[in-house]
Amino acid sequence: MPNRLAHETSPYLLQHKDNPVDWYPWGPEALERARTEDRPLLLSVGYSACHWCHVMEHESFEDDETARLMNEWFVPVKVDREERPDIDSIYMSAVQQMTGHGGWPMTVFITPDGQPFYGGTYYPLEPRYGMPSFKQVLAGVNDAWVNRRDAVGESARALTDAVRENTDLRPPAGSVDPSILDRAFQSLATRFDTAWGGLAGAPKFPQPLTLEFLLRYWKRTGDETALRAVEVTLRRMASGGIYDHLGGGFARYSVDAHWLVPHFEKMLYDNALLVRTYLHAWQATGSPEYLAVAEDVLRWVINEMTSPEGGFYSALDADSEGEEGRFYLWTPAQIDEVLGPEDGAIVRAWWGVTEEGNFEERNILHAWRSVEAAAQEAGVTPRRLMEAVSRARPLLYEARSHRVWPGLDDKVLTAWNAMMLHAFADAARATGEPVYRQVAVRSAEFLLGRLRVDGRLMRTYKERAEAKIPAFLEDHALLADALIALYEATFDARWLHEARTLADEVIARFWDDAEGVFYDTAADAEALVVRPRDLWDNATPSGTSSATLMLLRLGEILGEARYRAVAERVIQGMAEVTARAAAGFGNLLSAIDLHLSTPTEIAFVGTPGDAETDALLQVAARAYLPNAVTALRRPDEDDDAAALIPLLRDRTALGGRATAYVCERLACQMPVHEPAALAEQLGAGPHPGGPHPLA
Repeated sequence: MPNRLAHETSPYLLQHKDNPVDWYPWGPEALERARTEDRPLLLSVGYSACHWCHVMEHESFEDDETARLMNEWFVPVKVDREERPDIDSIYMSAVQQMTGHGGWPMTVFITPDGQPFYGGTYYPLEPRYGMPSFKQVLAGVNDAWVNRRDAVGESARALTDAVRENTDLRPPAGSVDPSILDRAFQSLATRFDTAWGGLAGAPKFPQPLTLEFLLRYWKRTGDETALRAVEVTLRRMASGGIYDHLGGGFARYSVDAHWLVPHFEKMLYDNALLVRTYLHAWQATGSPEYLAVAEDVLRWVINEMTSPEGGFYSALDADSEGEEGRFYLWTPAQIDEVLGPEDGAIVRAWWGVTEEGNFEERNILHAWRSVEAAAQEAGVTPRRLMEAVSRARPLLYEARSHRVWPGLDDKVLTAWNAMMLHAFADAARATGEPVYRQVAVRSAEFLLGRLRVDGRLMRTYKERAEAKIPAFLEDHALLADALIALYEATFDARWLHEARTLADEVIARFWDDAEGVFYDTAADAEALVVRPRDLWDNATPSGTSSATLMLLRLGEILGEARYRAVAERVIQGMAEVTARAAAGFGNLLSAIDLHLSTPTEIAFVGTPGDAETDALLQVAARAYLPNAVTALRRPDEDDDAAALIPLLRDRTALGGRATAYVCERLACQMPVHEPAALAEQLGAGPHPGGPHPLA
């Protein structure tokens, strides 16, 4: 018989609905039972695409004897970390305090009043890997609870105090000057893998937030080392096994230092952030390979990760048919069966497919060698090789599509959707591709429609079910930032009105003016043992850095000093720690870069779709101008935009022609009509390449 999780919408929770464990979702019912029966909560946290979460479920949560012990001694609670980052943050901090490391699945034992007293990550069914079995852990914790309650209480109080101390971190305010960015860059440069890209060591994560800071640093200083670090990383990742060479999209990380063997799960947030990084690298360098990767990822999102309603799904699992990566692996015989022996041999040379394989006797496709080297091995010309590869991709993708697919996490999360909306908006603006603009607008309408309940933004949505869980700081901030980008891709002022509404909610619900800090949960949110406040930019930007960057950007375009003032207080309190631990604050470093810049303000007067206007827009859109804001007024009909955006006031189409004004703090250069003149004012030469269609 299904347990209580059968009524949930999270795919991760639903994966556990048939366990013999008497699971509760997090909520008052579980907490009340723990208090009434004087039992600890056994909190298990994971997510649907997590390989070791599946392993622990199969070994322990599907095991009748283990389930009996869990049910007899504890109140078992299952949480999807992606739905409840607040709970995950609090108890992950406790596990890290206890063990020195963290990860998922996370297992934490908690007093009925919410205080953690013991925990870890994955526990095996039988003792191995130097770890006790999960049943031994259950027995030991129960014995301590029954027979050594005073020691349990002391441990709980100490751990809770440690978590609270981390949350209450208040670095002293200091001066903010470009030396902060210089020191951050130097600390990253010492860790950079010059041969393979990324930060040295393994496992290796893409870290797009750090790459974005490095691009900004190159733009600010002209330091070619920073640009080279970005380019080596982007090229190595795109040629490695972490990238899906058939379907598009990046896996979450590589277990090795060479980007070859991925942890095969594909997360929406990684790909949203990487699209923007590859786009920005294309704008900065003009190298078409970066644009090709970005568009490949966007095609994957459109084809595989978009709901009928316009939301974006959360993840593709690492596993299929019970094996990690099985869906993506190839043998030489499988390649030849699809392509025939002639093209098969050519393609195998390009993607490194061998009889011995590179992962469990099969092959992860990768393209480490140059076209010339692969062509020489295959005994063909480079042109013949690339023609074969071009033919092979759709054929192999089609053949792969008949395999058992990895599980799809089809919940829609506001923050992650906002990041992908931002990616589509950036791509629409940079390339002019109308499909990207349509996807972005549809996404925004979906989020602002379906993910608001009684005027309040929610965290999570599942098709045919009402959105639920009040949204967190990151949801509000990332959506507002995405709507700013959507305005710059469409010049529809409604998106700035919506961004302003969200920004006001960010300050009203999450900002503590007395302390000068943001919290991740709203002031009226469910009371937890600690009000969480995670400052680190990890795989996703923190709520604090997202709000800071968004408020700076919105403050510039709307001329709102109050937004900038809040952001600047955060920066003053955080700048010094970002310089010392740069790898953990990539997004906040980008905010500091914007704060220390004099943003370029570009006002256009003209009609989008008109050739003369579009030629001017394209100059700004294709240049890498990370600290620019753009706005447009349609002649004689855009009073709303002019009233909303100070930069547009008193701007006219001189001589009846499309006109661009380049300004700093509303002090403008001579207005121009010609793209070449605008490029000169922006310090941006003409961008190479022509149109970049979707197909």
